[in-house]
Amino acid sequence: MRFGLFLNESQKPDAFGRLRERIARGADDGFSSVWMSQMFGLDTLTALAVIGSQVPGIELGTGVVPTYPRHPAALAQQALTVNAVLDGRLTLGIGLSHQIVIEGMYGMSFDRPARHMREYLSILMPLARGENADFEGETLTGRLGLSTPGPRDMPVLIAALAPRMLKLAGEVADGTVLWMTGARTVAEHVVPAVTEAARAAGRPEPRIVCALPVCVTDDPEAARALAAERFAIYGQLPSYRAVLDREGAEGPADVAIIGDEDEVAARIEVLAKAGVTDFVAAEYSSDTRTREFLKSLL
Repeated sequence: MRFGLFLNESQKPDAFGRLRERIARGADDGFSSVWMSQMFGLDTLTALAVIGSQVPGIELGTGVVPTYPRHPAALAQQALTVNAVLDGRLTLGIGLSHQIVIEGMYGMSFDRPARHMREYLSILMPLARGENADFEGETLTGRLGLSTPGPRDMPVLIAALAPRMLKLAGEVADGTVLWMTGARTVAEHVVPAVTEAARAAGRPEPRIVCALPVCVTDDPEAARALAAERFAIYGQLPSYRAVLDREGAEGPADVAIIGDEDEVAARIEVLAKAGVTDFVAAEYSSDTRTREFLKSLL
């Protein structure tokens, strides 16, 4: 199992410089990957292109870029350009986002999201592999090829929690990238579904990228309280609420990996045995103890 870091952008004026320092430190510390989400600040792919060109030797992933605001051909062209700049080190993670964002903020329909993702992948995946897209669906059409230079084997992962999305992750995409998904759900729901879908489609073993908050501490109650406060929104968004309910978790703090070194190691080992290929740690404490422990696992 590989180890990566999940980074949120800083809201301070020197956000770009801080982000570069954190990615460079992750590379220097020996982590295999760094992942960033697409929120409302820096454009993630643009930021990774600029920063990644200055920090060699580490995989850079998006976790995730929302699909609805960008046509799949436009996203493919942008991502392939970034991948060329990074000499093939980009992994493109994409996701549906949430109804409150797509309909409430962008004014776009969030109807039948699984249909949307299947149609999106029908255009994006051939383009990501250097092939022509020739697809007309109910909501999306793509009939073109791209001449973007550089590697043409860019991995594409999708954020998948519901059964139809998990099937797409294995059958069509190269795997899944998870957030706020507890160990029991990963072991009993996610990994079997994605792996079986890939096997049935004759596809390679999928990547299962699992990102969770992590804090190594002797004061777990305080760490859980901090996690509950910092990640509260994920207990309210319907897709994450559903996966927390499946886990039997009251809120995000219940799936965060918290405890001393032995406890954290044991919980990460459960994920490895379940079939997680990449564990991505979202450090949320300013204490250096968590980073030092994670480095010892590399």
